[in-house]
Amino acid sequence: DRSVSRGLGDVYKRQLPQNMLLKVVSEIHDPVTTTDELIPSGETSSYRSNPLGLAEFALSRKDPAYVGKAKEVQKVEKARIAGQDIYAEDANLKDVYEAISKQFDVKPEETEVGSVIFAVKPGDGSAREQAASCQRVLGGMANIAREYATKRYRSNLINWGMLPFLIPEGDLPFTNGDYIFVPEIRKAVEEKADVIKAYVVKDGALVPFEMTLGALTDDEREIIRKGCLINYYRG
Repeated sequence: DRSVSRGLGDVYKRQLPQNMLLKVVSEIHDPVTTTDELIPSGETSSYRSNPLGLAEFALSRKDPAYVGKAKEVQKVEKARIAGQDIYAEDANLKDVYEAISKQFDVKPEETEVGSVIFAVKPGDGSAREQAASCQRVLGGMANIAREYATKRYRSNLINWGMLPFLIPEGDLPFTNGDYIFVPEIRKAVEEKADVIKAYVVKDGALVPFEMTLGALTDDEREIIRKGCLINYYRG
């Protein structure tokens, strides 16, 4: 949808980084989360050609705090890209990177920061692309789910360069507000790793856990690697 793509230059500049730091900004435990709950229809129809305006309604019926939390994380990433002090945007990151540095040799200025939501089974209902694009506009880099309600919603995540993580049943290793460090994610996607190793930053330490990406075609891997479907078509 060309209307969705207007004004999104920053989205198209990125490619999948080697390492990523995700902050959980919404945790939804309903059995199913519909696309209408991810981005409502009806009152938002007039914003179809305004992706930034439309994104203000993301999860408004399910988690009204989501947009504000996602924007706070996005400020960090914008500061990083601009070569500014990311700790001025989020002082907690000092402790986060101190914990990460105990096990990994990573540079904060080279580690992409984004938001992530957890939902048990997101994406039921219509195939609206905006259910995924609105998250990406707000700096979303991934979803974590037990499963995806529709193949179309999962494809929309991929087409916007977002990682469709899957996590097995059981207690979640993270909670809303936690930071998740995912090292060598680009390598894992390129090498078709069966398991994605990640770490929750808790109490100054890294707590390991595992996720998967499910079955991905070679084209889907390339779309994720290049940052989004438009970048993929650009070659």
